[in-house]
Amino acid sequence: MTSKTCILIGAPVDSGKRRAGCLMGPDAYRTAGLARAIQSLSHKVIDQGNLRPADHAPDSGEELIFARNETIGWTNRLIRAAEEAMKDGLPIFLGGDHSLSLGSVVGVANHAAKVGRPQFVLWLDAHTDFHTPATTDSGNLHGTPVGYFTGRPDFAGFPKVANPVPQENVCMIGLRSVDTPERLALEDSKIHRHDMRDIDENGIAGPLSAFLQRVKDANGMLHVSLDVDFLDPSVAPAVGTTVPGGATVREGHLVCEMLHDSGLMTSLDLVELNPFLDERGRTAHLMVDLCASALGRRVFDRPTRSYQ
Repeated sequence: MTSKTCILIGAPVDSGKRRAGCLMGPDAYRTAGLARAIQSLSHKVIDQGNLRPADHAPDSGEELIFARNETIGWTNRLIRAAEEAMKDGLPIFLGGDHSLSLGSVVGVANHAAKVGRPQFVLWLDAHTDFHTPATTDSGNLHGTPVGYFTGRPDFAGFPKVANPVPQENVCMIGLRSVDTPERLALEDSKIHRHDMRDIDENGIAGPLSAFLQRVKDANGMLHVSLDVDFLDPSVAPAVGTTVPGGATVREGHLVCEMLHDSGLMTSLDLVELNPFLDERGRTAHLMVDLCASALGRRVFDRPTRSYQ
């Protein structure tokens, strides 16, 4: 296994939705032993601590779009942090709600453009997050990052997306909560998308394998964005956007082991963990285990805990 330098970037973003708690996510991952798990696989870990948003105008609290200016501040900060971290290793963005991907994906895509490689994104989520500020009914910006980094309009005040990710370079797996405006926009797009019915009928390995082959053939860089609600809430309850019928633990590990086998992942988001909603840290520990699988851990490498 090739040793990597993994750069932990705490992004306690809590401005992308109205339900508070995701700001505790980065430290919950640390408490659950993320650095130790990665180091046990012979990777180097650099923990950069937690970021703060760039300077931004105050939010009035009276607009439909919740905390727009604070989210713009986070986006500016994360774009710069992602660009810098990509020079030195594999950044792992510890969220924080999914609006952090407004910055993380744009930043890694800027780096990919500088080194002359195409950027791909694997979106593991119950939701498409393909809204724009003009189409969202909730006003929650954690539902907009895919719209932003693929170059959809109406993101006034946000940094210009200099290197939008081509729609055909995005693959969504795990979808099961998509509203009508998003569905119509997706049907008119080139984004590859696989809902849970597709997974139930055909399995999760086939669509993922096909996407990874496209990344390999293009010599692409692969950003993986893993939302807690990709998983079924029965195994991962610590998220404010629970949707029944999600991926099982086995399916989650299979996805992550396939990512490691491919050797293609160049950056990673771990998002939407709300420790306030967790049960004795079970969701944080599961997300740490999945991250470890994506970096080389195999299930049979670990002793069976019931026999310890």
